Amino acid sequence: MSLPAPLSPARLDRFARHIVLPEIGGAGQVALAGKHIAVIGLGGIGSPALQYLAGAGIGRLTLVDDDVVDASNLQRQTIFTARDVGHGKATSARRWLANFDDAIDVTLSDTRISRDNASELIAGVDLVLDGTDNFATRLAVSDACVAERVPLLSAAVGRFQGQVGAFAGHLAGQACYRCFVGDAFDAEDCDTCAEDGMLGAMAGWAGSFAAMQAVRVLLAGVSRFGQPMWGKLHILDGMQPGMRTLSIAKDEACKGCG
Repeated sequence: MSLPAPLSPARLDRFARHIVLPEIGGAGQVALAGKHIAVIGLGGIGSPALQYLAGAGIGRLTLVDDDVVDASNLQRQTIFTARDVGHGKATSARRWLANFDDAIDVTLSDTRISRDNASELIAGVDLVLDGTDNFATRLAVSDACVAERVPLLSAAVGRFQGQVGAFAGHLAGQACYRCFVGDAFDAEDCDTCAEDGMLGAMAGWAGSFAAMQAVRVLLAGVSRFGQPMWGKLHILDGMQPGMRTLSIAKDEACKGCG
């Protein structure tokens, strides 16, 4: 097994504030540089999550989104500007990454993720971060993660509430996302933020919290910060404000991971 490549002086300088944290350190930063995350959905959650994943020094990112930027996206989808309106989100996100840190290896897909292609799109990644906006897609992603033995961070947001949960249904005794929501939501009949409204900063909180949880997952066994917290669903309340955490039990009859 080859050892991870050491960080260059420029990378050491860039991530110095991480490296001096005892909970991350040099070993943690080197580990992050060798990780591959697939970000599914580059909207209100995916945009701020992507910014902080890139800022954390994740070495490789796969971006999946078939949508185009709309003017109504700009109050919460923080990687886009007015110049991006009408352009594909995946291509615009890659342009943002190139301007932010051209050392990141980026792969993108502007095809719609579905049951037919989800496994192919996530194969070989270390973690999937799903910020899509309907249950059918989330369940397709979850089932593919179980099949490909890839951990999943599933994040959702609406109005003044967010949810971020870590799932590892491919592991014995651990729940998958389908264990949480069941089989009733395979149809694409989810409420949308166009109907219900969305506080932009709420999406930012959910996205940045998801990025922090992603770092926890990726550093498991490497640094003191590495705590995957499988089966824990964190509910973010923007009205109070506050957060509470639920434990999701594995459903032995689950058709995704049972």
